[in-house]
Amino acid sequence: MQYRKFGNTDLLVSEIGFGSWAIGGNAMVGNTAIGWGKADDETSVKAIHAALDAGINFFDTADVYGLGHSEDLLGKELAGKEVIIATKVGNVARNDQFTIDYSKQYILDACEKSLQRLKSDCIDYYQLHSARLQHLQNGECIEAMQQLQLQGKIRYWGISLNTFHPEPEAKFFMQNNIGNGFQLVFNIINQRALGLIKEAGKKGYGIIARMPLQFGLLTGKFNEQSTFATDDHRHNRLNEEALSQSLEVLRNHVWPIADKEGINKTALALSFILSIKEISTVIPGIRTPEHVLQNTSGLKVLSEQTMQALISFGENEMQPLMQLIEKIG
Repeated sequence: MQYRKFGNTDLLVSEIGFGSWAIGGNAMVGNTAIGWGKADDETSVKAIHAALDAGINFFDTADVYGLGHSEDLLGKELAGKEVIIATKVGNVARNDQFTIDYSKQYILDACEKSLQRLKSDCIDYYQLHSARLQHLQNGECIEAMQQLQLQGKIRYWGISLNTFHPEPEAKFFMQNNIGNGFQLVFNIINQRALGLIKEAGKKGYGIIARMPLQFGLLTGKFNEQSTFATDDHRHNRLNEEALSQSLEVLRNHVWPIADKEGINKTALALSFILSIKEISTVIPGIRTPEHVLQNTSGLKVLSEQTMQALISFGENEMQPLMQLIEKIG
């Protein structure tokens, strides 16, 4: 495992991190799935320890993943270990409704609960979970984060940016010189944040690349007949039209590059991201020991020629598909 400095902080994070959304299990808010379907805690625990054995030291979660269950699992298995845990605040399940709360008091209270679940006195990296520009301009969420930092309850903080339009909030951070990092969507299919990554890297922000496999599309495991359980959020997001169009584009433009590089599809997807030096870590979702092996094997620095081919693909062939994915949500 290789390690990278997280922006201008003193955190040294593994290039491959542990995305902990899926181990939260099949949480529902009313009739809405906010997880990845059922998860077996015994298997999740084995995955956590397999990750440690592989040298993964960065674990990303959120208080809403499994409605606290993801944090609980990490707290039980990682307490006292030399790892870096990042969690998030602001997405709320309340009265069978999925809502948001970026008020100062809510964040202060939520942090205490996360600390209890994580069995820790301090969170290494605390993130506003997709806060929007109006929340930042209001200022309460920023005051809360700065207060928590002064109190020693968090070491560093940042924001998990909007999936499709991350620029307004990121620019607010950079213009006001606040926070330490950004978590954002970046992968072979969705390359919209590439310019932002370059700019943020120059300004000393750590970058966490989430959704590196685009809901599993970039693993090559799906076909046109693939379906998802109703308690898996992909049940609606990867509908028949999105799945069919995605697979056609990938077969024509991306899988041949994996063959040429002599690596599997997952390795190509992760190597593409890690070949961008401004990115600190990438967090594929992990729920089994097999996922750990798959996400840490065969990685390589891609040549400039290969990178340009994949970036060109993102700028051209992917645009109609991105519009479809954005429409679905």
